[in-house]
Amino acid sequence: MEWETVIGLEIHAQLATNSKIFSGASTAYGAQPNTQACAIDLGLPGVLPVLNCEAARMAVIFGLAVDAGIARRSVFARKNYFYPDLPKGYQISQYELPIVHRGQLTIDLEGGATKVIGITRAHLEEDAGKSLHEDFQGSSGIDLNRAGTPLLEIVSEPDLRSAKEAVTYMKKLHQLVVYLGICDGNMQEGSFRCDANVSVRRQGDPKLGTRAEIKNLNSFRFVERAIEFEIERQIELIESGGKVAQETRLYDPDQGETRSMRGKEEANDYRYFPDPDLLPLLIDEAFIATVRDSLPELPDAKKQRFITQYGLSSYDAAVLTTSRALGDYYEATVAALGGEPKLCANWVMGDLSALLNKDNRDIADSPVSPAQLAGLLRRIQDRTISGKIAKDVFEALWAGEGETDAIIERRGLKQITDTSAIEQVIDEVIAANPEQLAQYRAGKDKLFAFFVGQVMKASKGKANPQQVNESLERKLKN
Repeated sequence: MEWETVIGLEIHAQLATNSKIFSGASTAYGAQPNTQACAIDLGLPGVLPVLNCEAARMAVIFGLAVDAGIARRSVFARKNYFYPDLPKGYQISQYELPIVHRGQLTIDLEGGATKVIGITRAHLEEDAGKSLHEDFQGSSGIDLNRAGTPLLEIVSEPDLRSAKEAVTYMKKLHQLVVYLGICDGNMQEGSFRCDANVSVRRQGDPKLGTRAEIKNLNSFRFVERAIEFEIERQIELIESGGKVAQETRLYDPDQGETRSMRGKEEANDYRYFPDPDLLPLLIDEAFIATVRDSLPELPDAKKQRFITQYGLSSYDAAVLTTSRALGDYYEATVAALGGEPKLCANWVMGDLSALLNKDNRDIADSPVSPAQLAGLLRRIQDRTISGKIAKDVFEALWAGEGETDAIIERRGLKQITDTSAIEQVIDEVIAANPEQLAQYRAGKDKLFAFFVGQVMKASKGKANPQQVNESLERKLKN
């Protein structure tokens, strides 16, 4: 590889507070335009911002979760620029003294390797409004409902070396902020979005190339495609004798390309200075200790515990800890059943997840509770029903048709475990298929599956599969 890609991500996570970062206005999504922007958000004369302490607490939660330093003193600054959706003419952010600094996040790479990605800083800031173009001919509308919404901007080190690594890091960060309960992670609503800084350099060159920043990427797919396009664009440009301009670019998903938006500003272009209306944010050790005590078990720690405690594979443990609610559901199922962690894992990752996806439901909205799922698995354990019949019972549970035992009784689904009854069915199947019997005994072993299928069909799926296999194997050899 002649070229090396260098990528750093700036991720904006909207903090899950009920009110804005410097005012009491609501942060609820979906309100009519310009109905949730108060005088403070608009920066009208005579108003003063007051910091929402919940936003600061959530920033500290994140910092502790990524093993970062928490500033005992951080400062809010004014970032000055002029854009129609920025009502004050400046954005309140943090510049020289952010609340979180020097953290890290470990990501899993293909082939089982891991990589530590440095987090330079995470700082608090307010969001701007939103420009609307679709519904206005020849002009744009401005919705200021988002103005003042609290954001945590998480800036990575330039440690990422491919579009896939960038997406893996972004997904891991998305999982973490949702897991911590500090962000809902809804990318369609703008709660989690990304700016990607991309540059290329010759292999072995210690000097970083000129970077382009791709703004406002709001899906994992767009992040990957935008970065891949930008890498190719920069390499082709350099190899044809051109130079990469330091600029801000936008990604056009319809065309699958990035386009120049404006020249990239430097920090001095924004004329940062401490906001005179806001005192420095002071955080003491007692506050940090209280927040640390409130932290949930983190995803990586939970994954390792699932491997150790339940004997799960690394893959199964990773899937079951993708969300806090999913991990809790799994553990509640194991506890209700009293064991069988692998059986529980298979059903949670398989049938349960499939129906959740099909109905577009979250695990918290599952119509089948952990106790109900455990009740179903208990009937597989005691051979009341087979695994195949259990799938039908599970769908009935999902549809709200009652509890497991009632469904089994009403539908007559109890498994046949009586050996003589099973052997009678086998004898009838063998007698009805003399040609296949002769072929099997002549060495066509694959026909065994045919006989199993015929027996299960004749018993309407109720015959115990293990007993069917054992009896069939014995009878077909005689």
